[in-house]
Amino acid sequence: MEIRKGKLIIGKAGGTASAGSKTYKVSLPSNWVKSMNLDEDSRDLDMFFDGNSIVIRKNMTGEEFYQTYVDLGHDMHLYRYYDGEELQTTIYADFTDRRIKVTNHSECFITTAFGNNTNPGWEDFFDFLEERCIPRERDGVDYYLSAIGVDEYDPLEIIRKTKGRMAEDNQWIEEVT
Repeated sequence: MEIRKGKLIIGKAGGTASAGSKTYKVSLPSNWVKSMNLDEDSRDLDMFFDGNSIVIRKNMTGEEFYQTYVDLGHDMHLYRYYDGEELQTTIYADFTDRRIKVTNHSECFITTAFGNNTNPGWEDFFDFLEERCIPRERDGVDYYLSAIGVDEYDPLEIIRKTKGRMAEDNQWIEEVT
């Protein structure tokens, strides 16, 4: 890992910004930009902020994300979310870095896995899985878990057994890997 010092570039915001508004920028070394395969035709980035650090990565398709991290030895899983027989969302889950990337295959956000959230996080992923399971608080949940062959309440295991099928809709999840 190469580390360099830099300075924050602060400027006055223009256009319709309120009085006193500022913009913030950072210059990146050109060899870093080239190493990330960024150029005039490929400038889209994913940026992550954890409260202390900012991580900048080239925006990748779901397939690129999946293959890149498989090649790095990460524990990657692929899920497909369907409404009936129509694929709605593909979920690429990196269990090593606890990140996901999604590709929606439908314009109708009501039937996609995360609605209009096109950049869900790890917690969103597990919330989604749990929504496709019997509620934790339901009476007789232990009997239900035993009936499907699951020892404890684990949304991933429940989804593997039930495919996330619910009585009230036609949506379901296929774990590919």
